[in-house]
Amino acid sequence: MLGIGTLAKKVFGSSNDRQVKSVRPLVAKVNALEPEFEALSDEGLIEKTREFQRRVQEEGESLDKILPEAFANCREAAKRALGLRAFDVQLIGGIFLHQGNIAEMKTGEGKTLVATFPAYLNALAGKGVHVVTVNDYLARRDSEWMGKVYNALGMTCGVVVPFQPEPEKKLAYDADVTYATNNELGFDYLRDNMKTSVDQMMQRGHFFAIIDEVDSILIDEARTPLIISGPSDDRSELYVTLDKFIPRLSEEHYTIDEKARTATFTEEGNEFLEQILHEAGVLPEDQSLYDPESTTIVHHVNQALRAHKLFFKDQNYVVQQGEVVLIDEFTGRMMKGRRLSEGLHQAIEAKEGVQIQPENVTLASVTFQNYFRLYGKLGGMTGTAATEAEEFAEIYSLGVVEIPTNRPIARKDEHDRVYRTAKEKYDAVIQAIQKGHEKGQPILVGTTSIEKSEMLSELLNKAGIKHNVLNARQHEQEAYIVAEAGRLGAVTIATNMAGRGTDIQLGGNVEMRVHEELTANPEADPEEVRKRIEAETAEEKQKVLAAGGLFVLATERHESRRIDNQLRGRSGRQGDPGRSLFFLSLEDDLMRIFGSDKLDSVLSKLGMKEGEAIIHPWVNKSLERAQAKVEGRNFDIRKQLLKFDDVMNDQRKAVFSQRREIMESEEVGEITRDMRVQVIEDLVDRYMPAKTYADQWDVQGMHDAVMEQLNIDMPIAQWAEEEGVDQDVVAERLEEESDKVMAEKAEAFGAETMQMIEKQVLLNIIDAKWREHLVTLDQLRQTIGFRGYAQRDPLSEFKTESFQLFEIMLDGLRADVTQQLSRIRPLTAEEQEQMQAQMAPEEAAPEAPSEPVVAGEPLPGFDENDPATWGAPSRNDPCPCGSGKKFKHCHGQLV
Repeated sequence: MLGIGTLAKKVFGSSNDRQVKSVRPLVAKVNALEPEFEALSDEGLIEKTREFQRRVQEEGESLDKILPEAFANCREAAKRALGLRAFDVQLIGGIFLHQGNIAEMKTGEGKTLVATFPAYLNALAGKGVHVVTVNDYLARRDSEWMGKVYNALGMTCGVVVPFQPEPEKKLAYDADVTYATNNELGFDYLRDNMKTSVDQMMQRGHFFAIIDEVDSILIDEARTPLIISGPSDDRSELYVTLDKFIPRLSEEHYTIDEKARTATFTEEGNEFLEQILHEAGVLPEDQSLYDPESTTIVHHVNQALRAHKLFFKDQNYVVQQGEVVLIDEFTGRMMKGRRLSEGLHQAIEAKEGVQIQPENVTLASVTFQNYFRLYGKLGGMTGTAATEAEEFAEIYSLGVVEIPTNRPIARKDEHDRVYRTAKEKYDAVIQAIQKGHEKGQPILVGTTSIEKSEMLSELLNKAGIKHNVLNARQHEQEAYIVAEAGRLGAVTIATNMAGRGTDIQLGGNVEMRVHEELTANPEADPEEVRKRIEAETAEEKQKVLAAGGLFVLATERHESRRIDNQLRGRSGRQGDPGRSLFFLSLEDDLMRIFGSDKLDSVLSKLGMKEGEAIIHPWVNKSLERAQAKVEGRNFDIRKQLLKFDDVMNDQRKAVFSQRREIMESEEVGEITRDMRVQVIEDLVDRYMPAKTYADQWDVQGMHDAVMEQLNIDMPIAQWAEEEGVDQDVVAERLEEESDKVMAEKAEAFGAETMQMIEKQVLLNIIDAKWREHLVTLDQLRQTIGFRGYAQRDPLSEFKTESFQLFEIMLDGLRADVTQQLSRIRPLTAEEQEQMQAQMAPEEAAPEAPSEPVVAGEPLPGFDENDPATWGAPSRNDPCPCGSGKKFKHCHGQLV
């Protein structure tokens, strides 16, 4: 008998079906316009773009209203530029992306083309659209490929990649549509907020972004903060010393929690550690591990323990050219340039015996969660988002819509096979591969780590089966290996197929084969080569179809159902036949960590023979429940982390918007004056508290503080003896005098130079204070969890304390800006000559510049490599760095 929910679904359709149905009239409108746009010339398509831009930007017409015409224009341009006519389901996907949703589209449904429709429509507003991909290869490929469509529409398309020259990157961001990786977008945002003038900033805003492989970026990588850092003190000897102690520990000295990925010392461990640290002279004799002075040593010993017990070579990282390179646990890719923080990366380097890079201090940081929430509107595409729909809705306000496939799915997903031991499982895997390989069926074998992929590769070599291995080590050949994976009899072993971005086409990938052949033989006729390869591929495809299509064989389940679904989804593209099957054992990580003990005892009682497998839908269900639990726990961790990061994010936005305001202002004198007034009020409050008499004031303290902060010598003791002088009068007199002094300085320097100086001082001090504040917040965040033991909520404690720290930072900022500006003065002619002699000792001293040069007081020791020692040279002076250029064309550009 049908349940009420099932019956309602049959009658009314699911909510997803209703959503898809609601946009079909829009698709019908686009289709009705097709003949009209087909009749346009190539120039006519561009002319239409200009008309749409005018209607949106000048006449204020909404993008929703213009959508059918814009989509029809884009479809026609793609048909001409690429020879691809978008299917109706692709238009549906484009509509949902434009509306700010995630379009869940199966592999091979043409997501790359889908993105051009909403990107083109939103780019008509003239504010720039960002299309985000997971790696540089895809960003370049998609921008070149889809760039043909945008060019046919009269729009510009750019690509942002690492190590790009700044002028080129600026052009890419100024394009109508910009392809970029998530990492580069996040880092450019941070770099922009460290610049000192608006002209140098790369990004022009955050209007609309379409994120490809959205689950990989917004969920798998959401917890990874992007950090721009600078080196701190070198402590490599400490890491090497501490690393030697870890192998001396036995199992009673520590506990490992694989679920929480933590390693901690037991009471015995701490005592043993204290003893060997005393013996080695690392810990002074009179100091225990529990003393506050031991914090640094304790922290680094803990990191050394984690490096040995939780991070494994060829699983979590590889050692390449004497460098520890992390592996992304979800995509199996190497993450060059990414480093673990808080000394953990250095601990792994010590363990592997490679050169230890110095630890870094954070200069700026942001998480992907908070970076992508800057955009006015977001859209996303992936083959697998439904399992995380709750997280997308709660954190990013993104709906998930499953887009129907163009052709029905013909793939057969078989029930999992569960074996008692890993050996039995791998024996069965090899047999299944042999069986499929003999009939010519292409097989994609999924593994969860490099180590396992290489172990399986050895087993296949012993069995005499030719195969390719795709893991972080073969990163460069990735596209080629994936493109060949659908050929007759191909066997490909892959770690985590998330976001590979290249379709596995049955019979082989024509484009890739043509490219390979023309590269090897440049003299060949491209037309002939293409025709021959197309015919060969079509023939081979028929044989592959007859063999059953692509067989996806997974050797383990992942913690997340989504990653399993991504692997499955590689088979059965565009209605092709296919098959997927998971082989598991009770020794697998997921089974071991999430309760295989009960299952093992049940199997023993059932008298299950060696080499036999359990195959039952109940097993699949219970595994999916275990995975759902892990996903739920991971979501809770991300949600909690986001709450902490939100506190920081509010402060980051406040600081970054204040910086931007300063950079955009031509006149910042009002800001510095407000700061000075606030400093004076604070001094008066401190040394001459309200409701006190003059004989209770700390007159000497006030005099010294005014000299220190404002650099003016005032007769405060005399004022205190005058009749009727109160705190307000003192504050007023100090304000008047400091205004007068600053006005004289502005006159001596000239208005333009003074504005430049004030702006430079403000930005430099904001940056320095923000860096210090980030370090303090990091330390607070690491220790705040312990407040839970005192029955206090760590999050509310963090909010309160970080707000107090922010207030302290702002007070310090005002004081430092006031103090620095009060000490700046024009150099005397003598000092100018001395400075120029130091700058170019071999050359005759040039004539004194017409504009005054700035000095702090006293004159700092000049160093041409350290701008902090230059004072503030005039715009037209030679640059103190010795480049021979004028200051304004060299380092002065930073001001």
